[in-house]
Amino acid sequence: MSDRLSDIGQRIVTVHQLGAVVNAMRGMAGARAQRARALLPAIRTYADTARRAIADARRLPGFGGGSGGGPPGRPITIAFGAEEGFAGAFADQVLDATRGDFAAGPVLLIGGRTAADATEHGFAPVWTTGLPSRAAALPQLASAVVDALYDHLATLGGTAVAMRYPMWRSGSGVTVVRRSLLPFDASAFPATPSREPPLTNLPAAPLIERLAQEYVFAQICEAAVEGFAAENAARMEAMASAKTNIDGKLAGLKAEERLVRQETITAEVVELAAGVRARTPMAS
Repeated sequence: MSDRLSDIGQRIVTVHQLGAVVNAMRGMAGARAQRARALLPAIRTYADTARRAIADARRLPGFGGGSGGGPPGRPITIAFGAEEGFAGAFADQVLDATRGDFAAGPVLLIGGRTAADATEHGFAPVWTTGLPSRAAALPQLASAVVDALYDHLATLGGTAVAMRYPMWRSGSGVTVVRRSLLPFDASAFPATPSREPPLTNLPAAPLIERLAQEYVFAQICEAAVEGFAAENAARMEAMASAKTNIDGKLAGLKAEERLVRQETITAEVVELAAGVRARTPMAS
């Protein structure tokens, strides 16, 4: 009986240790998600500034406008996935959403875990990289993605570019969204003829090209931040579920420990009573 009690005690210690690990992972995920979301207002302001600058530059002399139609060629997809595990079904959701993109054209895949799963399922991204562990490093990641994108555009020529990335919303969980990146939607850059054209020291075409690069960077940076925050929010939820299970297991073990302890005490009392009766002379 004492061996059984010792075994239960050891299992309780192990479950306590597992609970501490889960709590630590949940806290780290929460802090990462919070830091990532704190970057979004500045990134969106930056994107809006670039958008308005492009709209103003469209009014410069020498700007010929655009066709508005999609360019030829197979589309490129930039897909943001999961970097690590312990996030429930998050990695599977992201991969499932991008399956069709691999058949449609080249895929630039960000996220080590999703890249490994894609290879395991027979999908071949043309370029992969991992997500950083710190939210502050996400702009640097976006720069690397932009460089890879323009390298492929230089090889493939004119083609459409889209992004897929997960977003986390409280109450609804993960949603993998698709956003068109290139060619630009002219409605997103409405010209404002009522204002004077801006003063510049560059011709309209190269100026808009540079501003477009800034806008593309801002859009990719926002997608990277959203994906990073979504993965960590999904991990928080998975760890919360794991903590609930651990608490239930711990409660069961403690109940079992109390029962075994009571059985041990009862057995000792019975044994003691039997010994007393054995030593007591029987009445004649």
